[in-house]
Amino acid sequence: MTDPARGPGSLPRRLAAVGLGGSLQRKLIWQFLAAAALAAVTLFLAIRVTADRAAEAAQDSVLAAATLALSEGLLAEDDELDLDLPPTVLSMLSAMGEDQVFYRVVLQGRTVTGYENLALPAAIPTGGEPVFYKTSLNGTPVRAASLTRTILFDGAQTDVQFALAQTRHGQAAIADAIARRAGFLGIGFFVLAVPMSLLAARAILGPIGQVADGVSRRGPQDLRPVAERVPPELAPFIAALNGFIRRLRLAHSRTETFIAEAAHHIRTPLSAIRAEAEVALHEAGDDNIRTRLRRVIRSAEECSRSASQLMDHALVMSRSDREVRGPVELGALLDGLIASMRPTADLRELSLRWRRPDEPVVVLGDRLLLETALRNILDNAIKYSNPDDAIDLLLEVSGREASVSVLDRGRGIAKADLASLAPRFQRGENVRDIVGSGLGLTMVTEVSDSHDGRFRLEPREGGGTCAHFSLPLA
Repeated sequence: MTDPARGPGSLPRRLAAVGLGGSLQRKLIWQFLAAAALAAVTLFLAIRVTADRAAEAAQDSVLAAATLALSEGLLAEDDELDLDLPPTVLSMLSAMGEDQVFYRVVLQGRTVTGYENLALPAAIPTGGEPVFYKTSLNGTPVRAASLTRTILFDGAQTDVQFALAQTRHGQAAIADAIARRAGFLGIGFFVLAVPMSLLAARAILGPIGQVADGVSRRGPQDLRPVAERVPPELAPFIAALNGFIRRLRLAHSRTETFIAEAAHHIRTPLSAIRAEAEVALHEAGDDNIRTRLRRVIRSAEECSRSASQLMDHALVMSRSDREVRGPVELGALLDGLIASMRPTADLRELSLRWRRPDEPVVVLGDRLLLETALRNILDNAIKYSNPDDAIDLLLEVSGREASVSVLDRGRGIAKADLASLAPRFQRGENVRDIVGSGLGLTMVTEVSDSHDGRFRLEPREGGGTCAHFSLPLA
């Protein structure tokens, strides 16, 4: 029989009773994805702007060299101007793609050759360095460069302004190609960020899950501080949790101490009452008085038994959360236990039949707790058996598990009572006339749970009860 609080479905049941807010993991993932999307968009825009600027700078370099070559092709002879368009101009501009090229030469405010509707820059360039600007020609956006050159014409130094423009299809194509690659890069980065965000969220929340898993695996009496290593951000939470556990352990310890002291102070006067009643019974000659004294003695024994079980239960609660574990040979333990309880069985005219394997059966556990649990199982079998009955004890090994079975021919257990006997102070309906504390099976269940074992009760065929106490082998 196992504690329902430690069953496999216990965590979902406990979570159902907790007021849940938004998922931290979901919030972290959305925040990571939002940051990744922002980074991807920023990367795309940065690459797009950089590509536009790089393409424009490349086009400006070509336009500057072509404009300079165009200006060097202008010759003044006999008061006439002769423009020889160098082949290098066209070859340089054709390298930028299949864009249209426009030029204009202006002398003394008059267009000498080229496209008259090609706009000039707002400021006249000086110093022989080209000026770059954007304009449009016949509705088509163009990038243009303009420079001024001084020549000897008509017997005087005259400034000639040159303008050379080119459509921006090639530049746009280059920028678009780079932008597409940047877009694919951004999409790939975002797609990669999805599993990375999930992994990062799990890694961040992993310590919380580890602490929760470690605490949920504890038994009901395990009040040790949480000792898992956690990030500094979780340190205040762990400190608060350990503080709560420390206060709970202190309250638990005070309760155990009170129970133990109360049981001790109850059992001491009961022993005196029993001793005096036995003396009075020996000296009494009246049958009615002797009958009443026997009742007093029996009640004192039962009260003393209940007090002893209270002390045993306090012991089980105090030791079940401690790592007091060592190899225990169940055969030898049961030999001693049966020898100590055989006189009690003999007084009730009960026979104890004991069978065990020849080889040692060793488990890892707390010897004192295991002895307490097995004593309570055997004590119940003796207490509820009828005189002249036999109680069978079997120690068996099956796989990696050792099992102690106690079979009696007593009153048995109704099927309706099987699930209700584990809680404290619960007793079967068919044993209300026998004095008992209702703690025996509770202690057995707690000991089996603290040792990762199993305890179950079932009706015995032909009448009586079968108690099975199983533990993993060492």
